[in-house]
Amino acid sequence: MTELGTERLLLRSWRESDRAPWFALNTDPEVRRYLPGVPDRARTDAGIDRFQAGLDARGWGFWAVEVRATGVFVGFCGLDPVEEGQPFTGVEAGWRLARPAWGHGYATEAARAVLDFGFAALDLPEILAVTAPGNRRSRAVMERLGMTYDPADDFDDPNVPEGPLRRSVLYRLPRPRAAG
Repeated sequence: MTELGTERLLLRSWRESDRAPWFALNTDPEVRRYLPGVPDRARTDAGIDRFQAGLDARGWGFWAVEVRATGVFVGFCGLDPVEEGQPFTGVEAGWRLARPAWGHGYATEAARAVLDFGFAALDLPEILAVTAPGNRRSRAVMERLGMTYDPADDFDDPNVPEGPLRRSVLYRLPRPRAAG
């Protein structure tokens, strides 16, 4: 199983010790502001199990993110095939960090490592990212990563219940051209 590292972060397999902070992160109302519903502990544990199964099966997926200097778990970042039923196909980058980890550049740093991996190791032609239109924090990360947005790609996510969070925006990043 592949681990990814940056100067400040380690993207690694999930551990039993990640379960409680992952649950806390996912029940924080500010973290969930642009996500539907609030999961219970069984659902967040099932998410970890699903993420780890993806890592085990493919060698890539949604990694747990920890700060190297402290060993503190701060969230997840990674790549996942787009779910069936979406109006597009491909591989999507995603991240979610605990509120105390916001504002340190961790999401951009982790996502940059994930994008580099996706293009170099997986030879992906393009990587996508999706969020709610009002999620300025995630959209800013996407823009810092060089991803582009076209309003013509906006869509209603069929996996989100009817309501204000169903509308989504799609960002794209094509594989960088080789120098030379």
